[in-house]
Parts: sequence; structure tokens; C-alpha cells
Amino acid sequence: MSAKNDTIGKTITVTVLLCVVCSVIVSAAAVLLKPQQLANKELDRRTNILAAAGLLDPSKTVNELFATITSKVIDLETGKFSEAVDPATFDVRKASRDPELSKALSRGVDIASIKRQSQYQTVYLVEKEGEVKTVILPIHGYGLWSTLYGFLAIEGDLNTVVGLGFYSHAETPGLGGEVDNPSWKALWPGKKVYDGDFSDPKIALIKGKVDPAAANAEYQIDGLSGASLTSKGVTNLVQFWMGKNGYAPFLANLKAGEV
Repeated sequence: MSAKNDTIGKTITVTVLLCVVCSVIVSAAAVLLKPQQLANKELDRRTNILAAAGLLDPSKTVNELFATITSKVIDLETGKFSEAVDPATFDVRKASRDPELSKALSRGVDIASIKRQSQYQTVYLVEKEGEVKTVILPIHGYGLWSTLYGFLAIEGDLNTVVGLGFYSHAETPGLGGEVDNPSWKALWPGKKVYDGDFSDPKIALIKGKVDPAAANAEYQIDGLSGASLTSKGVTNLVQFWMGKNGYAPFLANLKAGEV
């Protein structure tokens, strides 16, 4: 009987049925778990925004803390708030691939190596008694092996760094991956972005350690040891997004009360 059952036809039938059953199970799991996956993704995004701004508080939930933040979309070309897209659903990664919502960058402009730039960005404001206390800005750009995605938070003076953090990258662990090191991230708060107007960001990573007595120390951050290309990439992406092709027009308008 076992010999009769051991045929090519029956083997194929069992294999096909097994594949179908497994496919149904995997597909069902993906559909059923998608809402939870999206919720976890949103929670992670909010956590990283709060972390960059130094607002995490273990005594409160992430959603409670995030309720104190206002999300707004800006048009990078005008530097003003826009209602063209919904900040709750806007996906900048998808927008950057859409020719109607983005533009290709020339090599001379694209120091962050992002190739295409969305016309819109969602920014996050912490306000108190009608005054902006903190502005949290999404940033991204290429390092050595990957595009780094993160947030840079600045104070209400629109020049002093509150914090920086990357939530997605594939840089080398122990080298470029040190962008995740809390000790290195702790070097950013208090640094200045601009020396003068908003068009020319001066903040940069340097080779080695910053000399506190140096003339430009307030604009300098220690480079990542053994990761010169990632360090250069971080400098480039921060300078791009804080420059005239990034958030500088918005920050100038915000400073002047013209957004």
C-alpha cells in the first residue's frame, strides 16, 4: 500500500495543498496583524520624535506626551504651512517617489544624496503660551551604506540644538552605527546651527574631538571614530536640510512670524 501511495502525482498534490494552506495562513496573519503593525510603527515614530526633543518621560505614555506636540505640513518651496496634504497620513518616502509631489535634485544641490526631494514635509512644534519652544524637523541622507532617517530638534530661537536621533539606517555596527550611541548623541544639545542668517548652516562633524576652546567649537561635533564617510554623510544631510534647499526658508518665516 505504501508503494502505491508513493507516487509522483500524490507527492505533487500533497506539496501543492501544503503550499496553499501555508499561503492562506501567512496571508491571513498579515491581514489580521496589519493594524497592529501600523500602530507599532506610529508609536515608534512618535517615540523617536519625543526622544529627539528630550521629551520622553517614563511616568507618561508616548501618546500622552505626543498630545503636547502640534504636527504641521510645510511647503519647502514657499517655507510656509500648507494644507495640501494631511499631516496624519502624509508619507514623505512615498511622496519623494511621486513626480507630482517631488523634484529631482541636481548633483551640485544634492549634498545629502537623496536624489529626489518631496515638496512637503511634516514638522512638529512644541508650543507654550502661544510661543514656539521647540521645533522638531525630519532629516535624512546617505551615509556609507545606507540612507539615515532621523529627527533634529532645535529650540525656539531656531538655532540651538535640543537633540538629534536616527531611527532607521544600516551603517556598520561599532563604526558608523555609533550614531545610535547615547554618548555621541549627548554631544549635540546646545550646539548652534547658524552663524548669521538661515541660509548657511555652519554645524558640522569634525575629525577627532572638539576642542572646547576652539573658535568654532559651538558649531562642531566629534566625528565618529573610524567612520569618516558616515561622519561626512551626517554633516551633509544636516547642512542640506537646515540650508536654503531645506528648512531655512521656513525657519526664516517662522522667525519673522510670516508662516
